[in-house]
Amino acid sequence: MKTDKKSIRVGVVVASLDILGGQAVAACRLLDGLRQSKRIHAELIPINPRLPKWLRWMQRIKYLRTLVTFTYYLFSLLIRIPKFDVLHVFSASNFSFLLAPAPAVMVGRLFGKPVILNYHSGEAERHLKNWAKTAMPIFKLAHKIIVPSAYLVGVLAKFGIASEAIPNTVDLGQFRFHQHRPLRPIIFTNRNFETHYNVGCALRAFALVQQQIPEMQLIIAGDGSQRKQLHELAQKLQLKNLEFVGAVSPQEMAELYHRADIYLNASVVDNMPLSILEAFACGLAVVTTNAGGIPLMVKNRQNGLLVASGDERALAEAILAVYRNPRLADRLIKQALKDCQAFTWNTVGERWIALYEQLACEHSPTSTVTRQPAENEPAIVAQTGGSD
Repeated sequence: MKTDKKSIRVGVVVASLDILGGQAVAACRLLDGLRQSKRIHAELIPINPRLPKWLRWMQRIKYLRTLVTFTYYLFSLLIRIPKFDVLHVFSASNFSFLLAPAPAVMVGRLFGKPVILNYHSGEAERHLKNWAKTAMPIFKLAHKIIVPSAYLVGVLAKFGIASEAIPNTVDLGQFRFHQHRPLRPIIFTNRNFETHYNVGCALRAFALVQQQIPEMQLIIAGDGSQRKQLHELAQKLQLKNLEFVGAVSPQEMAELYHRADIYLNASVVDNMPLSILEAFACGLAVVTTNAGGIPLMVKNRQNGLLVASGDERALAEAILAVYRNPRLADRLIKQALKDCQAFTWNTVGERWIALYEQLACEHSPTSTVTRQPAENEPAIVAQTGGSD
């Protein structure tokens, strides 16, 4: 590993893009941003490492592949973590918390490394209630708990966990603004086919919209455990102009946003969806439920339309309202684009760099780095209050 002697070496533990999901995309943008800094040298430590060729045959055997991949992941942690000054561990919840972030946090502490636990799950409250005996000790081992929203700061505070909010970022170079006037009758949604994203509610809302606007189209990107049920529901509802495009890579996603003019999200459990930021950036009018931390991103009738979770009729009415009212759509879209500026790397990146430098100086006795605040560097303020 060749680095500048004064640079901070950061190991980022997260799923690679071989597993399509919000954490992998957020980590990819983090790593891309850090490559612009001479003060940081960051590398990916994937929780889903690609096995050597001579082991890949095992990936065809259902339970064996999990065991072998997990063993190889542990081995990579033991080999690679000693090389870094700071460990940045992305985390989801429930059982995956035990499989991926927990081992990384423990190995990081074993080698005396400062550890950031970057917790992203909208299911945090249920996780900490149901898995307290396994989750709380890992939270206590981390030197810093970072979450992407003030909503999660409030949830963790209920369990006595102090955390700080550093938001996800959106790449305005990849997700370029493009607005149509008036809006075309094309809706896009791209949440994975899991219960908490409630894609079935989006289908039912679309059915109601089609009763009034038969030419309305819906493009659905994503995949998951509910694939069969959702395809069956679409047939039962006799939906027309519906396109399931399957799982889509981040590189292809921007093109799908540009094919539509209305973004639809029907989740019942959520935190701070990257997809809503991307829709903002691309110039789509956003219609979404108010799950989790979404109301902290989407202000009703300011930069999008918010409705109660699980209410397909309200979603349909909001879609019709934004489609039929060009002045409303134009105002929402313009404000949403302005709001994106708070989520660019130029705005957020220095906070990560400052945190890495702070931890490296405070916790790594062998570190050669001297903490030098950058010009106009924003302060990192601890937030431990309740949810807004």
